[in-house]
Amino acid sequence: MKPGHDPARPARDTALRRVAREARPFLRARTGAILRLSGWSLLEFAQTFLSGYGVARALDDGFLAGRPATGLLWIAVAAVAVLPSVLAARGVFGRLADLVEPLRDGLVRRAVARALSGALGRSGHVGTRSLSQVTHQSEIARDGWAGLVLTLRSFVFTAAGAVTGLLALSPALLLIVLPPLVLGTALFLGTLPPMAARQRAYLAADEAYAAHAGELAASVRDIAAAGTAERTVAESRALADAQLAASRSLARWSAVRVVALAVCGRFPPLLLLLGAPWLLRNGLTPGGLVGALTYLTQALAPAVQALMTMLGTAGGRLVVVLDRFTDAPPPPADEPAREAAPPASRSAARGATPVAELHEVTFAYGPRAHPVLDRLSLTVGAGEHLAVVGPSGSGKSTLAAVLAGTERPTGGAVRWRGRPARPADATSVRVLLPQHAYVFSGSLRDNLRYLRPDARDREIAAMADAVGLDALLSRLGSLDAAVEPDRLSQGERQLVALGRAYLAAPPLLILDEATSRLDPAAETRAELAFATLPGALVVVAHRLSSARRADRTLVMDGPRTQCGTPGELLRSSALYRDLSGLWEPEEADAVPEQDVPEQDVPEQDVPEQKVPEEARREQRRLGEERAIRSTPPPSPV
Repeated sequence: MKPGHDPARPARDTALRRVAREARPFLRARTGAILRLSGWSLLEFAQTFLSGYGVARALDDGFLAGRPATGLLWIAVAAVAVLPSVLAARGVFGRLADLVEPLRDGLVRRAVARALSGALGRSGHVGTRSLSQVTHQSEIARDGWAGLVLTLRSFVFTAAGAVTGLLALSPALLLIVLPPLVLGTALFLGTLPPMAARQRAYLAADEAYAAHAGELAASVRDIAAAGTAERTVAESRALADAQLAASRSLARWSAVRVVALAVCGRFPPLLLLLGAPWLLRNGLTPGGLVGALTYLTQALAPAVQALMTMLGTAGGRLVVVLDRFTDAPPPPADEPAREAAPPASRSAARGATPVAELHEVTFAYGPRAHPVLDRLSLTVGAGEHLAVVGPSGSGKSTLAAVLAGTERPTGGAVRWRGRPARPADATSVRVLLPQHAYVFSGSLRDNLRYLRPDARDREIAAMADAVGLDALLSRLGSLDAAVEPDRLSQGERQLVALGRAYLAAPPLLILDEATSRLDPAAETRAELAFATLPGALVVVAHRLSSARRADRTLVMDGPRTQCGTPGELLRSSALYRDLSGLWEPEEADAVPEQDVPEQDVPEQDVPEQKVPEEARREQRRLGEERAIRSTPPPSPV
């Protein structure tokens, strides 16, 4: 620790102090511009001084003394004094640019430098904060600083001219005028720190709600698919309530500021009228009394009100915005990257609580419709690979939707991790990938990190190697390349969605024909990559090769279902043998698994008229599938 270091200083280091600490060198470097601006403002000092003093002399030396010509002359002097101050406005605005534009340029440079530093030091991550600072926040600071300089300059020289005039009329006037001005100013200055804090809290709440609304607009489809509408509404309500609470707190402190304005602007003229008899007895002339009222009502009160209004609105916002530029960028994270946990053994995983369970589940699309699922019971263990096969329309996608919680069963119960399935738990338990992959306009990195925003680049690279995204990555050029969904093939969209799910590594991953647009080799590579993850994998298969890779296979034929290993189903399920290109023999005895190996059943041994078209396609793929299965895919990091 450095000598003299105060550990409590960070707690007392308010936004106003941080901004003031940064502002001092900026202002010292522009002393010349400040002096030139002050030189032009001296004309406003003269105009303010002559406005009240001229009225006093016009009454005392002119009209009340019986010399109207002298009175008119002093009125003319006060009127002519306005002209130089109007002409000085051009010089003031010219010098104002010397103070305002360098501030904006410096803020933009700082925001760009911070963005580049973050991109180089934090795995290429650049948030939306830098873009907002370069475009929106720097303009807020520029306009606020310009308004503050103009208002503060006007107040300083107007107040100086009025106080000088009051002294010239009678020093006793200051005994009545200054106390309410000092009291109101102190009360106003006391509201600045809490008002800045409330303004910052309001802006933060507003930004949080805006960010939530943006994410919500882009995720409506996912919210509907995940069944998290109630949770999303609750989050929106909480953010709206926080914004409302911040605005109410800001309004309460604004009421205190109104009191300060009243003390400064309304009390001095009132006290002057109440003290007029005493002042007149102590040498104040009637003209001096009218001149003092002129100073208070026409110069001091408007200047004080303008200054307090500016400091209370644009000034507080300026401090908050500038403080965001003065915040030191967070240091690069030094913690080790999150590595994927090694997959648990199948035996150990199955001894744990099942990831998902269906208990006597029934589902029908309407009260009088035939059930698609009829009292189905199913258990999916941790680390298990389950395939679901069956003819088109047999209920495979319905099963996936019920298992994922996007459809509620009409009977029975769905459990996740031993507890009843709840929409609030959906995003932490399962990921459902449909056949039509969801890809949005944005960078490839944003698409892949959609379900896991903290994924690092090396994890994305390992995922691309495991799932098979390297070709698409090479074609696009980089992770920051813009992705236009219409320019991607259906297979490339599915690969992006698969990569997104692989990075998320949920406890339960459901692929509802999510690889249907991939060729057999790419599909095998993706499924084997998912099989290395510790979570359970449920694949609604459109190729029988997916079933052969699974630990168990569920065969669906409408409400009738049968579950088992591929060998068990070859012996017990005629539908599975049909789908596999093997017909049930005429003998009543069951066919042993070893008597009907896939590779020993040539296509010509099966009568052509009995082999379904899907079975013939599967037989033609057998050779290719066996070659792929014999070559292990690259293992993910």
